[in-house]
This record gives sequence, structure tokens and C-alpha cells, in this order.
Amino acid sequence: MPFPHSDYFRYFSPSRDIKAWGLGVTAAGFTHVKPGSSYPPGHHPTDHDFAWEHGRILEALQIVLIVSGSGTFEMSGGGAKPLVSDSVFAILPRTWHRYRPNVATGWVESWVEVQGPVIAELLRKGVFSKESVVRSGATAAGLDAALEALHAIARDAGPGFNPELSAHALAVVAAWRRIGMIQEEQPQARRAVVAAERYLADHFSEPVNVQALSKKLGMAYSHFRREFQHHTGFAPWRYVLHLRLSRARRMLVSSQSTLEDIAARLGFSSPFHFSAAFKRTYGVSPNQWRKEMRTHSRSGGPA
Repeated sequence: MPFPHSDYFRYFSPSRDIKAWGLGVTAAGFTHVKPGSSYPPGHHPTDHDFAWEHGRILEALQIVLIVSGSGTFEMSGGGAKPLVSDSVFAILPRTWHRYRPNVATGWVESWVEVQGPVIAELLRKGVFSKESVVRSGATAAGLDAALEALHAIARDAGPGFNPELSAHALAVVAAWRRIGMIQEEQPQARRAVVAAERYLADHFSEPVNVQALSKKLGMAYSHFRREFQHHTGFAPWRYVLHLRLSRARRMLVSSQSTLEDIAARLGFSSPFHFSAAFKRTYGVSPNQWRKEMRTHSRSGGPA
């Protein structure tokens, strides 16, 4: 793994900009712990330092990658879990925990600490949970590369909020989620969903028989529908409608096409059905939306 070779850690003061940007980095580090060394290394702030006998509780979320070596992680309500090379674990806010490398192996750790409204929402939705606090396969999901990019900025970042650092932190969080999706996926179901998504993206303006498509892909419709919604956030037909309406929005702004023409080109049975679906989704009629967007464009947008 092409990680930085020298050890470092940085702690950043929480900024009011974290709320506006959604999340911010409050700490990051990269450390080689040699076999037989005491752990954790010294010189960390008091609220982040800990002794194995007592553990620790943090206010923010940490994501810690074990680049090499092995060790143990414990968390209240979760018991002890082994850590090996290429495994990653999440330290949940306000949750007692402790971890350390095995004396015989030591380890190399790469980590980031984040907080903000985005993290709070992901915790609420279970993206980070006690049930899956330790995961394997960090490299395959790109989490190692995301951390590497973050360290390249964090090492020399100046004081104050750094939006670019936040963007790299979000990439780390996304890679964490990607690991979970890889572990959750059934290979056959994933292949079917990918194939269906590509087919619908290429043929969304044509008549679509979703049940026939699921049969062609070798899945029962109920199973296919459930898996498709799990991976895309849409039921299959809602996905088709989403693609049609997204294209309709672009056509309304960038062309003089009538509603009849747009409805026909995008596969709606009539202008009425097109208008009804558009208003149900966006809260305004197509003509009203076109008028508002063109007025907005002429005025140059909000001051």
C-alpha cells in the first residue's frame, strides 16, 4: 500500500463551518507500532489518550485502518473482536472502547476522526452500528487510498476549517459504506441489478415490462424488486420514472419542445400522465417549472 512512511498525528479545533459543509475532520494520524511497544503512543491530547485497563469514550467518530499487523478491539455491548491486516473498525461516538496491537506483531494504523450533521445522520440510519463495527476488505473498497489522500493534506494543513480535507473524509466514509455493500451483496443478485440498471438506463423511454426483465435475468420478481430497491433506492418502475422525469427537466429548460412532444419522446402515454407524474414528484407543473427556471436564469439566480 502506498501510504506515507513517516508517523504523524494532527488534531484540529471544531469549526462552525462543519455545520455548513456537513462534516469536518477533527483529527487524523498514521502510526507504526513496533512489536513489544507500549500502546497507545504518547503525546496525544488528554481526551484522546487512554490506558487499556480503563478504555476510552470519544465524542466524534473515528475510522481506523490496520494496514499491517494484528490486534484486538473491544466495545461496550460488542465484546472483543480480532483485528488483522486490511481490516478497519469504527469507533462510535459516546461509546466505551479500547484497542491495541498484539505484542508479537505490532501494527501500522491509519485513521481519521470526523464529526458533523452528515455523520449524525449516517449514525441514525445505521451506516455505522455496533453490529458491523469491524470490517475486512478495506483495500478492495478503496478505503486505504481515500485515507492516503486525506493524510497528504492533513499533514501540512493550516489552522481553520479545510473543505478539501472534509471532501477526502467523506470519501473515507463512502469507502466504509462500500465495504458493507460488498459484504452484504449476493453475487447473483448484484449482477442482476447491475444488468437491469444498465438496461433501464438505455431503454427508459421505451415500454418496459419489469416482470419480464426479472425473469430474463433469472430472478423471481419479488426478489428482484427487493434487491433492486436495496441497491438503487428505487423500485424498478420508480427508477424508470425517475430517469424519464430527470430527462424531462433538462428538456424543459434547454429546448422549446411542447409537453406533447416531451411526453411522446420519453415514453409517457399522454401529456396528462406526464404532467401528473411531474407535479406529483416536484410539486409544480412542467410549465410552471419551466417558467421558474427560465426566470431564475435570466435574473442570474439569487443575489
